[in-house]
Amino acid sequence: MRIGLLTEGGYPYVSGEARLWCDRLVRGLGQHEFDIYALSRSERQETQGWIELPPQVSQVRTAPLWTADDDALSGAGPRGGHGRRARRRFAECFGELAAVVCRGDFAGSADPCDEVADRFGNALYGLAELARDEGGLAGALRSETAVRALEGACRAPGALRAARTVRVPDLLAVAGLMERALRPLSLDWYGDDGLGAVDLCHATSGGPAALPGLLAKHFAGVPLLVTEYGVQLRAHYLAAGDTDLSAPARALLASFQGLLAAEVYGRATLVTPGNTHARRWQERCGADRAKLRTVYPGMESGRFSEVGEGGYDDFAADPGTLLWVGRIEPAKDLISLLHAFADVRKEEPKARLRIVGAPAEGPEAAAYLAHCRALAAQLFPDEADGVHDIGDNPVSFEEIGGPEVPELADAYAAGGVVVLSSVVEGFPISLVEAMFCGRATVSTDVGAVVEVIGGTGLVVPARNPRALAEACVALLRDPERCARLGAAARARALELFTVEQNVAAFRGIYLEIVSHCPVRRDAVDEAGEPLPFANPAEAYVPGRWAVAVGPASGAEPGTEAAGVPSWAVDRAAHEDAELKEAAV
Repeated sequence: MRIGLLTEGGYPYVSGEARLWCDRLVRGLGQHEFDIYALSRSERQETQGWIELPPQVSQVRTAPLWTADDDALSGAGPRGGHGRRARRRFAECFGELAAVVCRGDFAGSADPCDEVADRFGNALYGLAELARDEGGLAGALRSETAVRALEGACRAPGALRAARTVRVPDLLAVAGLMERALRPLSLDWYGDDGLGAVDLCHATSGGPAALPGLLAKHFAGVPLLVTEYGVQLRAHYLAAGDTDLSAPARALLASFQGLLAAEVYGRATLVTPGNTHARRWQERCGADRAKLRTVYPGMESGRFSEVGEGGYDDFAADPGTLLWVGRIEPAKDLISLLHAFADVRKEEPKARLRIVGAPAEGPEAAAYLAHCRALAAQLFPDEADGVHDIGDNPVSFEEIGGPEVPELADAYAAGGVVVLSSVVEGFPISLVEAMFCGRATVSTDVGAVVEVIGGTGLVVPARNPRALAEACVALLRDPERCARLGAAARARALELFTVEQNVAAFRGIYLEIVSHCPVRRDAVDEAGEPLPFANPAEAYVPGRWAVAVGPASGAEPGTEAAGVPSWAVDRAAHEDAELKEAAV
């Protein structure tokens, strides 16, 4: 079958989100043909280029979300300008969209009002049809008409209380961000040479990435599958606090994102969250429980196999070492971890803590790392066994790829207990890596941690250094328990979190969706007349045997090369032999 893979800020670019699992999915499903439709988030991402693509990728079409230049959008430039009728249609559709957004009655609700959802959907698809008929809407969505529509909706009776105090700079910012989210409306991806020709659209996230899938379903009836390993709406809520937007602007954008998420979940044929934590968010945002199918992320286990199969005796350089692995940032709460380790040292004076992270990116991450180093130096002055020995700090900060940790597996091999101290977490990748390595873990109860661990590690409340310390001491003092938990964790990870199970799950989901929701396309001849029975039932059978047969194939009739499967050739030969015997 032909799959339209929809991405935002990731695959097929070298940098970005979800690029690894998308690449593994495409490579693992070699029997299908993939068309990639990618939205980029920055100029830097585009200049870094793409990863090497497998042969089953037939075409790649991209569009930027970071530029405000209409001419930079592929196929999004207006064709000859918008006339009076087009401007009136835009004012009506966007005015309706703004009215629903500014009310915000049911945005993000578990039981959205059908009327509100219908009004939002009708306005959204009205804008899409206008863009298809008249050209791109990138300029119109940032125009004075759009800003005035937003202002009028904010001043109307029943509008959000926070939106009533909105100012013109806030409206300009909201209009710009809404245009960026709605930019797929202006793309030329939905014809017979694009998403209109695929059998299934697979969006790798919600939000702008899923919007092309909504339009392909609206214009061509293509079924939509949405996969979210990190819920887009949740990410928007978390990121809103770090912006310079005012409270009215944040309220309007939250309402818009909530309505868009509800529309995506409502129109999707299936939604595949990556864990129960994401599933609860999706249900809260209006997703139908019957459409949800949990598919855990697939991770490469091969590079950890040597450490995991070796166990503690062969690879643990120091069973008294606590190990933390991840990206150093405030959400990981290394401050609580350092204070917890101070309590651990009171009970286990020989314990050590290794903090292994990726190189800090950006000034905020560098400042946080410097703060953690200063706190570690304050809490743990350099120690020495004798007056003539050189002091050594029990806390070390190391980078993956450095001389101490050339490979990620080397870090897990040297640790006795792996610790996760996060206050915010989605799917804990470092915990799964530790489980592949057969290591016992101590984690905070955030995100999908409990679901991933499943009883093979210790879980404590977040922001509780004393509880974290007590759990670490309990495992450091019981190596046999660590070995049992590590073995159980490795078995669980190999069963649930491998690339193979992820690919197998999506293989079955693809076939299920296409079998239940096939795209009905009318076949026509060269004169444009319909061809009856042009699409036989066999065309929907999985596999490659339903290909050209007869003279069109260019092969000798009656052979497998002619497009006839081997079982059909054998059957025909057997029937011919029976007829000859009967004639004799």
